Amino acid sequence: MALRAQMNPHFIFNCLNGIILYIDKNENEQAINYLTKFSKLLRSVLDNSASETISLKQELITLTLYLQIERMRFGNKLNYELDVEETLDTEAILIPPMIIQPFVENAIWHGLMHKTEGGKVHLFVNRHDTKKGTLLIEITDNGIGREKANELKSKSAIKYKSLGMKLTTERIEILNKLYSTANSVEVVDIKGINNEPLGTKVKIELPI
Repeated sequence: MALRAQMNPHFIFNCLNGIILYIDKNENEQAINYLTKFSKLLRSVLDNSASETISLKQELITLTLYLQIERMRFGNKLNYELDVEETLDTEAILIPPMIIQPFVENAIWHGLMHKTEGGKVHLFVNRHDTKKGTLLIEITDNGIGREKANELKSKSAIKYKSLGMKLTTERIEILNKLYSTANSVEVVDIKGINNEPLGTKVKIELPI
């Protein structure tokens, strides 16, 4: 239930509105493309949430569908890059489902969308420690940073609640207790030479 709750209702509502907009503009091909990706994403989320672990490959497929939909909505305001170490066997590596998407969603909504020109999310996945057998996932954005995002959030009459990150962090803590694992999440503020905010980096470390 917690996994399925991570697919933010606002995202679903906005996706449906996006489809309606394409239909109203008689852009039927775009509407069909949008609806196809949206239905695939929902099916993927539902399928993944039924399993304790899924392959890294499947997680990345779900994430790519999500990013493609957000890209269709925001156009040039959103750019993204997925950088996966070539030596990783993404089909053999198993991880908990829906671990990455909530942090990417947070980067887009709280980091990039507050910038007039938008920005970029970069996902980097590699084998962090060969001896310990850990996987490092880094989600980096060049948004406005956490401090400014929290300031804007507190001033807003309608507060956008990012439940996904909270649920994911709690899931990781529960998994560590149940299976004596050492999953970890670290959020780092990226600063310039004058201490100006340049974005945020999330580091997720998972045993594989």
